Amino acid sequence: MSDAANGSFWRRLLSLTRKEVRQLLRDRSNLMIGIGLPIALILIFGYGLSLDVRHSLVAVVQDDPAPQARDLLASISRSEYLQPLPLKSFEEGRRMLESRQADALVYLPGDFSRRLQDGDAQVLVLVQGSDATRASGVSNYLNQALALWGEKQAARNAGLQAGGVRIEQRMWFNAANTSTWYLVPGLIVLIMTLVGAFLTALVMAREWERGTLEALFVTPVRSVEILLAKIIPCFLVGLLGLALCLLAARFLFHVPMYGSLLALLVSSMLYLFVALGIGLLISAVTKNQFLASQISLLASFLPAMMLSGFIFDLRNVPTAVRVIGNLLPATYFMELVKSLFLAGDFWPLILRNCLILAGYAVVLLGLARLATRKRLD
Repeated sequence: MSDAANGSFWRRLLSLTRKEVRQLLRDRSNLMIGIGLPIALILIFGYGLSLDVRHSLVAVVQDDPAPQARDLLASISRSEYLQPLPLKSFEEGRRMLESRQADALVYLPGDFSRRLQDGDAQVLVLVQGSDATRASGVSNYLNQALALWGEKQAARNAGLQAGGVRIEQRMWFNAANTSTWYLVPGLIVLIMTLVGAFLTALVMAREWERGTLEALFVTPVRSVEILLAKIIPCFLVGLLGLALCLLAARFLFHVPMYGSLLALLVSSMLYLFVALGIGLLISAVTKNQFLASQISLLASFLPAMMLSGFIFDLRNVPTAVRVIGNLLPATYFMELVKSLFLAGDFWPLILRNCLILAGYAVVLLGLARLATRKRLD
C-alpha cells in the first residue's frame, strides 16, 4: 500500500471513529447499556445474589439439661451461618420443619449425657431438604459445629493424648468461604459479553435500519474501515466496564487477585474481540434492531450466564449441556478469569485458553467482515 493510500486509510478511519464516538455518546440508550447495566450487574450480583447459606434457623430440643448438652448449643451458636432456637418439645421442632420455619432440627435425648460417658451418645439431626442446595450447606455447617464440639469434649475429658492427630481445615482458593469471591470475577465475562455482543449488535442493526450504512457504501470508505470505526468505541466502553469490575472487586467486595493483571487484561481484550465479532455478525445477518437484540441475548448473554460455569459447575450437568458449554468462548474466558483471580498464574491454562479465544476472535471477525460487504440490496 502506498503512503498516500495509507494516509487516506487512517484519515477515513479517524473521521469515521470520531463520528461513531459522537453518535454513541449522543444516544442515551447506548450509554445505559454500556455503563448503566454493568454498574447494575455489579451491584446486583455482588450484593444481591449470594450462594452462601447464612442465618439458617436451627431448632434445638434438649431433653437433657446437662452441661455437655448446653455446650453443644453454644457450639452451634458460635457459627455465623447458624441461628439456634431452643424449643421445649420435639413435636414443636417437627412442626417448624414442616412449615419451613426452620432449616434443621437438632434433638438431644434425655439420656444424652449418660450415654456420652459410655461413649455411645447420639444426636438426631433433621434437615429441611426441599431446597437441596440450602440443605447441603446447612448440613455441612451443622457437621462442622458438632465436630468442633466433639473435639472439645474429647480434649476436656481425656486430655490431648500423645500421638493424637489434630485436623486443621483450610479452604483453598476461597479463604473467606463466600460466594462473592466466586461470582464477582465472573461478572467480567457477563459485562464483556453485554457490551461487546449486545451493544454492538444494536448499534450496527440501527445503522442498517436507518440506511446510514448504505449511504456510507456509496463513498470511497471501505467496509473494513466501517467495521473498525464501529469496533473502536464499543471496545473502549468494554474496557471501561472491565475497569469498573476490577475496582468493584478490589474496593467493594475485597476479592483478592493472585494472578497476573497483565494476563487478565490481555485475555479480556481477546474475549472482547470475540464478543464484538458476535455482535457484528448478528447485526449484519439480521439488519433489524429487535431481531439483533433478541438473538444476541439468546446466543451470547444468556449462554454466558447459564452455561459457562458462572453459576453451575459444568461437571455437574448432563453431557449434552456440557458439550454445548464447551463450545462457548465464554466458558474458556470464565475459567481463565476465575483462575487468575483465585488460584494464580497457571500458565498452561492461560496460554491454552488465550489461544482458543484468539481463534474464536479471528473466525468471528472474519465472518463479520464477509457479511458486511459494500453492496446495496
